[in-house]
Amino acid sequence: MTVPAPAPGVPPKRLNFLTIPLLVLLLYSAFSLLALPFLGPQLQSMLPELQGQLGLPGEVLPLSLIPTVLWLSFALTVLQILWLYYTRRAVLEGRGWGRVSSIVVAVFSLLLFPLGTVLGLVMLIGAFDRDVVAYTRR
Repeated sequence: MTVPAPAPGVPPKRLNFLTIPLLVLLLYSAFSLLALPFLGPQLQSMLPELQGQLGLPGEVLPLSLIPTVLWLSFALTVLQILWLYYTRRAVLEGRGWGRVSSIVVAVFSLLLFPLGTVLGLVMLIGAFDRDVVAYTRR
C-alpha cells in the first residue's frame, strides 16, 4: 500500500520536526540575550578567582576585557537569533536553503547536551524526511 503524496503547497506533517525545534532554539537564544547584561558583575568576581586557581600572575587576564567579551557575545547572539528566525521562516515557506540551513543548525545543536542533542536529532529526522525534502524543492 502506498501513501499518497501531500497536495502541492500543503506543508508535510514532519515539517514540524524542523520548525518547532528552531522555535525552541530561537526562544532559548532570546532568553540568553536578555540575561547577558547581568553577567558582567559575575565575570568580574570570577576572573580573579580563576587566575588564582590557574596559578597565573596578577594581570594576565585584565578586567578591561570583560566589556569587550560581553559586547562580542551580544553581537554573536543577535546574529544567531537572526539566523534561526530566517531559517525557520524559509523552512515554513518551503525554500531549499532553509532546509540546508536547518541541517547546519541541527549539527551545531548536537553539541549542546542534553536539550540541544535531542532537538538536533529531531531536526535531522525532519530534514531528511522524503516529504519535507519534496516540499523544500518546490
